Amino acid sequence: MSTTAPVQFTPKDYKSDLAPIWCPGCGDFGVLSALFKALSACGVDPTKMVIVSGIGCSSRLPGFVATYGFHSVHGRVLPIATGLKAARPDLTVIGVGGDGDGYSIGGGHLPHAARRNPDITYLVMNNNTYGLTKGQVSPTSMLPLVSSGQKMDPKRWKTTPYGTTEDSIDPIAQAIAWDISFVARGFSYKPNQLADIFAQAIRHKGFSLVDTFSPCPTFNQEQTEEFYKSRTFDVPETHDPTDRSAAFALSVNHDNYPLGIIYKHDDKPNIIDEQAHLRARFDGQGSLQELLARFAAK
Repeated sequence: MSTTAPVQFTPKDYKSDLAPIWCPGCGDFGVLSALFKALSACGVDPTKMVIVSGIGCSSRLPGFVATYGFHSVHGRVLPIATGLKAARPDLTVIGVGGDGDGYSIGGGHLPHAARRNPDITYLVMNNNTYGLTKGQVSPTSMLPLVSSGQKMDPKRWKTTPYGTTEDSIDPIAQAIAWDISFVARGFSYKPNQLADIFAQAIRHKGFSLVDTFSPCPTFNQEQTEEFYKSRTFDVPETHDPTDRSAAFALSVNHDNYPLGIIYKHDDKPNIIDEQAHLRARFDGQGSLQELLARFAAK
């Protein structure tokens, strides 16, 4: 019997040689730091992990982590991450991206990921703007109309000179409505709390969504650290995240935004496990090897 102690990874073990190139003060630095802490707390082996990203400032993150990465196309994080997990269920699969990447271009994939419930973790860095393409309005932008009299940054409104006239979406309420089996929200300037949320999301057996407020000091200067601190609160200790109705009621409070674990559905079926059960039930039929053998015999 082996007496070798398991390897204990520290946050530094996950840092690559590539230095982050985000703007000074970007909230994504806090997300990356919290992810390092969470991976260490979960004991994730860097050689047994893949990080998938889309397009955007936040989607540069895989290059800063000493593991396998897949920098995909805009909005396609979830189908690629799901395919990876289906092909290699032994790997820890984490998807990362921004609010434009995840809730606009890739928004159509979210309800189907909820239905399938693959064991992947999706970290969305939500800065309420399109940062990489110079500050256009995003699906989660919360700013009012220009006619309200509020001073606006002209750079932010090049594509919407009269301000945004559309309601912002509520990703947390949508996630609960779709029955995503782990739904949480964090704030990049609360790194210890965020690291704990990430760790719980990674440990969760199923599809986890963590929406993280990650301020953009360059193209969304209205929503600063102080802005979020004055409008967020920790999920009450009395909140039961398994109560879907209570979670939904908590999520639709748009005057203040809860931080923490908002909803959990721990016993929701996982498509990867279900497929394995079906293959066992049908004695290997439907496996890649069986399909290839059937094709070769024709």
